[in-house]
Amino acid sequence: MSGEEEENAAELKIGEEFLKAKCLMNCEVALILEHKYEQLQQMSDDPMNQVSQVFEKSLQYVKRFSRYKNPDAVRQVREILSRYQLAEFELCVLGNLCPETVEEAIAMVPSIKTKGRAHDDDAIERMLNDLSLIKKFE
Repeated sequence: MSGEEEENAAELKIGEEFLKAKCLMNCEVALILEHKYEQLQQMSDDPMNQVSQVFEKSLQYVKRFSRYKNPDAVRQVREILSRYQLAEFELCVLGNLCPETVEEAIAMVPSIKTKGRAHDDDAIERMLNDLSLIKKFE
């Protein structure tokens, strides 16, 4: 991204390095941190000695704001959103915030409606319906 071009997430102008980065949803981070926490508990007689306050607070945060708790549901959410050829940034915002309507989805991630992309209102509606089914049966 040139120094003159201004970043704008609504148009998916977020910097080349960020576009290529792998993003994780809160629910994915929660699974990773819970696994690490279990490992730390097994390695020590006193698990609190191994866990920093930052680790603990981070785990609490992602657990609180994770919309999906079941590991299979987490995997399904990523698979479903990946089918729609979203940028990682878009995928994670939608997976974290779980909009219920097309209007909400576009307000949260305006770039999904950017000219030249294949996301019409019907495609966005299908994507949201797929996500709501996962949440319903979790």
